[in-house]
Amino acid sequence: MGDQEARPADTSPPAAIELSNINKSFGPVQANADVDLTVGTGSVHGIVGENGAGKSTLMSILYGFYEADSGEIRVDGRATRIASSEDAIKAGIGMVHQHFMLIDTFTVLENIVLGAESGALLGDSLDAARDRLEALEKEYGLFVDLDATTGEIPVGEQQRVEILKALYRGARILILDEPTAVLTPQETEQLFRILAALKSENVTVILITHKLREIMAVTDNVSVMRNGRMVAHRRTAETSKEELAELMVGRKLRADMDKAAAHPGASMLKAENLTLKGAGAVPLLDDLSFEVRAGEIVGIAGVSGNGQSELLDVLSGIRAIDAGRIEVNGRHVGPDTPADPSEIRAVSVNHVPEDRHRLGLITRFSARESSILGYQRSPSYNNGLGLLAQAKIRRECARLMEDFDVRPRLPEIKSANMSGGNQQKLILAREIDKAPSVLLVGQPTRGIDIGAIEFVHRQLLELRDAGCAILMVSVELDEIMSLSDRILVMFGGRIVAQVDGKEADVKTLGLMMANAHGQAAGAAKVRAT
Repeated sequence: MGDQEARPADTSPPAAIELSNINKSFGPVQANADVDLTVGTGSVHGIVGENGAGKSTLMSILYGFYEADSGEIRVDGRATRIASSEDAIKAGIGMVHQHFMLIDTFTVLENIVLGAESGALLGDSLDAARDRLEALEKEYGLFVDLDATTGEIPVGEQQRVEILKALYRGARILILDEPTAVLTPQETEQLFRILAALKSENVTVILITHKLREIMAVTDNVSVMRNGRMVAHRRTAETSKEELAELMVGRKLRADMDKAAAHPGASMLKAENLTLKGAGAVPLLDDLSFEVRAGEIVGIAGVSGNGQSELLDVLSGIRAIDAGRIEVNGRHVGPDTPADPSEIRAVSVNHVPEDRHRLGLITRFSARESSILGYQRSPSYNNGLGLLAQAKIRRECARLMEDFDVRPRLPEIKSANMSGGNQQKLILAREIDKAPSVLLVGQPTRGIDIGAIEFVHRQLLELRDAGCAILMVSVELDEIMSLSDRILVMFGGRIVAQVDGKEADVKTLGLMMANAHGQAAGAAKVRAT
């Protein structure tokens, strides 16, 4: 061996995932450009970036939704071609999507076994799966009633079902896409404990989230993407939220919004004893009363599914109430005097819906067409001959795209070909730009990157300061606490608490959202005006 010293053999395990020079284009748009990523076995690795940064495309390549144009994937040190989700599952990769892939009417056990049956007889498959799942539950602290109907269990337990489903299929590498988007703070803490248990058993977790607080709390390493490229890798213990935010957007972000004190004026929106019944006469809204005044933001906090969506629907004219009364901008609405969405818009009440695909835009439409959706009959968009003024609409759409940083700035692009965050920004631009007297806004920054969140929050505060009455529904407690002058908490279709925005804290709101506060304090009925 001459002068060379013998080197000890490297006995460390190979990385769970190695992506090398990954490239992916969609027509002229390069979504991933020469991306490299290494994820250590048994670690929790965060991936952050703005909308359109390429992180979702990269994970879609890893899970087999797309195949890379070029580059190499190595799983546990072995070069692996992943051309489908079936290939990913065979390679030991599982993915839990932001929107759960569960059938509400099936039991938990049936959902987990679906697609992975062990034989021709379903009963035999279910019996064989039960023992294995009970062992997995104990191993990772993922306890859930296997015989419960999935649609009837809390959302946090539904997420556990998705994780169990992936582990049951043999996943050793787990991709979690925005896993805390619909969880209470307490459910988020439980998820973090589950991630710690997974890590202790050498399961590798890749966490996609826009919540930098969670990145700092739970990850070992974090990678930052911008404009389709990987721009930084950091050990989490050696970075900060501020550095990660700057790496994501390429500039420094303001630490605060200089939020001025609100000066509420006249009541612009008043609801009295609102009742809305669902199937089997089950109340979706149960005797709700509150008001929103000019120049204030009233935030609605609550776990998804407690009546917030139905409240926005009835206030915007999408659904008619069964009992009660709404007074908005001088218009009275009740069971005998309904108002459709166009009539609500006519009294200067604009609506940013929670579900942008179902209610906010038509994905087949161009951005230009989506930018006037709901206002297409306005004289300002017509040429007086019964035809749309296309050139003017195109110019207006281009202006909105510029003012609200909607990318790409192409009025003719199909709405379906825009990222979710840019679809959301287009809808916000359409509704905010008209300077309404009342703005109903559901999940204003859902799917929006950290730089755009700052911009949207500024727009909402400027609207408030100009005298707009804003009712905001959000599952983001940081957003609720940051923007709201008053916070109403909903549980089971009722308002169970009211908190001054300056006095709110995450722990107390989380307990109220679970109705623990109301049960303890006997505060199930709170006057919310």
